[in-house]
Amino acid sequence: MNARQARAVVVGVDGSAAALDAARWAATAARSRGLPVRLVTATHWAVGTPAERRPNSGPGLREAVIETAEDALARAAAEVRRVAPGNEVRTEVVSGPPTPALLVESRDAAMIVLGCRGLGGFDGLLAGSVTIGVAASAECPVVVVRGIAGPPGRLPVVVGVDGSTCSEAALAFAFAEASIRRAPLLAVHVWSDAMIDPIAAHAIDWAALALEAQEVLAERLAGWGEKYPDVEVGRRVVRDNAASTLVEMSVGAQLAVVGSHGRGPLRGALLGSVSQALLRHSSCPVAVVREEES
Repeated sequence: MNARQARAVVVGVDGSAAALDAARWAATAARSRGLPVRLVTATHWAVGTPAERRPNSGPGLREAVIETAEDALARAAAEVRRVAPGNEVRTEVVSGPPTPALLVESRDAAMIVLGCRGLGGFDGLLAGSVTIGVAASAECPVVVVRGIAGPPGRLPVVVGVDGSTCSEAALAFAFAEASIRRAPLLAVHVWSDAMIDPIAAHAIDWAALALEAQEVLAERLAGWGEKYPDVEVGRRVVRDNAASTLVEMSVGAQLAVVGSHGRGPLRGALLGSVSQALLRHSSCPVAVVREEES
C-alpha cells in the first residue's frame, strides 16, 4: 500500500449486525497493520442540509436521525475496542448518500470494509448498489465481510488470477494479506472452453491450452515468492467457469481476493461477473482490488 492509502481502515456503519461484523473484521485488520479504524455512517440529515430540502422535516426529526447514527457508531466503536484494545478509533456522521461518501473516504483509506447486508443509510449491502458501486470505483481495496470469516492460520487466502494487470493488483494484496495472517495462499487460474465453437472443438489441442493456462499462472506468480518467502503458495489451474469455481473455493478459505476489472473511460463503473458472483455467494469475506492508476 502506498503512503496515501495507509491512513485508516474505514468501515461503513449503519446499525445492522452485518456492520458490526465488518467493524470486528476491520479491527483485526487494523491492529495487524498498526492503523486506526475510522467508522463512518452517512445520512442526508447531517449538518449542512438546508431545511427546505429536508424530506418530511419536522421538529426534532433531524436530531433523532443523527442520534441514531451516533448510537450505531458507538456500538461499532465498542466492538472495535473489544477486539483491538488500545487501537485508535475514529467516528463520524457524514452528509449525503452512502456510496459517494464512501468513495470520498476511499481516497485516503488503507481499505474500505462493508458488511454483507445493511439497513438504513447503507441499505442493500447484500451485493446491492452500495456494495457494487463502492467495490467498483473505490480508490483502495474494498472488503465485504460475508460468510464465515474463520480463524487466522492455516485457512488459505484464495486469489483469482486471470493474467490481466488487474489480477496483478489482486496478487499484491493477497500476498500481503497472507503474510500478515501467516496463512498459505492459493492462486487460482480458471480457463473455460465455453467460448470455443463446438464445431471446431475436435480440432483443439486441449493439452496445449491446459499447458498455456499453467504458464499464465506461473508467469503471474513469478517474483512473488522471493518478495514473500514466508508465504506458502499453492497453485490451481481449472477448466471450468471462473465465478462458480472461486465461489466453491471460498468454502474453507479465510479471504477471497479478486480484481475489479474496470476498463476504458468507464473503468470501475462495472464489476466483472466473477467479482459480483463472489460478493453475492462467497462463503468467506471478499476483497475486491482495483488496478492502481498509472
